[in-house]
Amino acid sequence: MSSSPAADPVHALYVNHHAWLHGWLLRKLGNTHQAADLAQDTFVRVIVAEQVHAIREPRAYLTTLAQRVLYNFWRRRELEQAWLDALASLPEEVAPSPEDYALVREAVEALDLWLDGLPPKVRQVFLLRRLDDMKHAEIAEVMAVSITTVERYMKQALVHLYQSPMWPRD
Repeated sequence: MSSSPAADPVHALYVNHHAWLHGWLLRKLGNTHQAADLAQDTFVRVIVAEQVHAIREPRAYLTTLAQRVLYNFWRRRELEQAWLDALASLPEEVAPSPEDYALVREAVEALDLWLDGLPPKVRQVFLLRRLDDMKHAEIAEVMAVSITTVERYMKQALVHLYQSPMWPRD
């Protein structure tokens, strides 16, 4: 037995607020296609959160979610631009093939999604350890925190990653 669209609170939220959200995002981005994509991403988060019945202020809720989606969009765009800048500085004979580029981009996007939701300092500790291969003492010095704090942040990051639905399972 399926419920009618009128009885579906996600459908009602979408119908009542999608155009407004798209306009809000369009003002932030200046691109109608990106605004449409990010509006859809925002509503996907609404569905995933399964909290639609608890929403009291729909526009405030959607604005908060959309700001997170927008932040992630800008962060991914900065990562991609940094990667493109690094590629541009390589001699042509050592530059990666389009296939290798696609694989690296996919890996970076997966890592970005896995780390989504971590506090910035926890994310930074994880990246310094895993990507820069820094020791805990080195990270503590760079970040001006204790080694115990670095260890706590690493544990928090690893637990977060392991609990992620995207984390590969055997």
